[in-house]
Amino acid sequence: MTHLTPVPSGPEPEGTDRLPGLLSRCARSDEGAFAELYDLTAARVYGLVRRVVRDPSHAEEVTQEVYLELWRHAAHFDPSRASAISWMFTIAHRRAVDRVRSASSASRRDLAYSHGHREIEHDTTSELVVDRLEATRVRSALDQLTATQREAVDLAFFGGYTHTEVAALLDIPLGTAKTRIRDGLIRLRDVLGVER
Repeated sequence: MTHLTPVPSGPEPEGTDRLPGLLSRCARSDEGAFAELYDLTAARVYGLVRRVVRDPSHAEEVTQEVYLELWRHAAHFDPSRASAISWMFTIAHRRAVDRVRSASSASRRDLAYSHGHREIEHDTTSELVVDRLEATRVRSALDQLTATQREAVDLAFFGGYTHTEVAALLDIPLGTAKTRIRDGLIRLRDVLGVER
């Protein structure tokens, strides 16, 4: 499995060049440095988390967890491996994905429990079959994409990344990323027989 490191989109905001030093000071338990780090980055970290988690209150909780992890593990930041903002975004994205997976798992458990404790109606069985057929159809359609299209579509739609972030993650020009995503979506539409 490839290790992806999210990169912030657009120009670097003011103060980003101070982040490595702030992380280094946070590693030495400097609360002032942590407050400055938070002030410089919280809006962007929350924005990334919100794109993945969707629910604002959950996004706020995850953002708090991200900053707790940054405080505890600031000493693990290695500027030779990634920029400070990329490292922070990687932590934020992982936390957000973990929250989505956890919520999805809890939802499945609740659903399984409720299904196990009631009679299955004919319509429910029919809907389950249709849902499984649709999921199989979508997986099959994704297999029809080229590897580059599938990777770009996966990052944009299942990973929650912007076109600019997809381009940075794949180390390709922005126009190429947009083309791969667009072509992948067109091919999916054609394979699935969706009308324009």
